[in-house]
Amino acid sequence: MHGCIFCKIGKGEIPSTKLYEDELVLAFLDISPINYGHLLVIPKEHHTSASTIPEATAGRMFTVSARLGVALKRALNADGYNFHLADGTCAGQVVMHAHLHVIPRHADDGFHWNWRQKKYDSDDQRDKIAAKIIERLKL
Repeated sequence: MHGCIFCKIGKGEIPSTKLYEDELVLAFLDISPINYGHLLVIPKEHHTSASTIPEATAGRMFTVSARLGVALKRALNADGYNFHLADGTCAGQVVMHAHLHVIPRHADDGFHWNWRQKKYDSDDQRDKIAAKIIERLKL
């Protein structure tokens, strides 16, 4: 897509620190990491939403991300890693090219997601929401 920074990185028009590349995906270090080693895995084909990524490409993204997560743990002596994918601006997506963050984590890194935790008002409320989701699920 014209003007997309991740498409430009994929084409080599903008420099990046590439970690992995194949015919479907590209992985490179994030230039503003939460922790050192924080990387991004993107589909080489432009998709603004995770929902439009072909299944084979999405599967490759997660397979590569998991392998890179293990490499992060080994290389950086990390205790774990997070995957994070924001879909849409209200979810925090800044670059409108679908991408999966892989973030190395250390028990003492001081980073917290700060997610709130709500409770359903009742089992009935939870069950009605689940039914609505299932009714619209298209696999």
